[in-house]
Amino acid sequence: MNFTQSILIIIKLVFGGLASFFAILLWSKTRDFAWMSLVIASLCTYTAIVYDVLENFGVIPIGLYTFYGISIAPLFFAIVPSIFYIISFTIMLKRLSK
Repeated sequence: MNFTQSILIIIKLVFGGLASFFAILLWSKTRDFAWMSLVIASLCTYTAIVYDVLENFGVIPIGLYTFYGISIAPLFFAIVPSIFYIISFTIMLKRLSK
């Protein structure tokens, strides 16, 4: 791992951590399902960053569990945040159309 990759990892962890921190603060202030879906999506995105870093450092083996040759964890982290964003935006759009 070279210097630029290390800097990029640190930036991702710092800004993802800040986004997660503020998402958790928002979660404690609201119980609205649309906002909670946004919070969950943000937390899942940060979890994906942490998982990727741990995988790159060799803490977690790459491709530990596979499904038809596709590693399950990266697939999960690629799909789940988008699902929660879709849910959140759909709920907000329904509210605006009323």
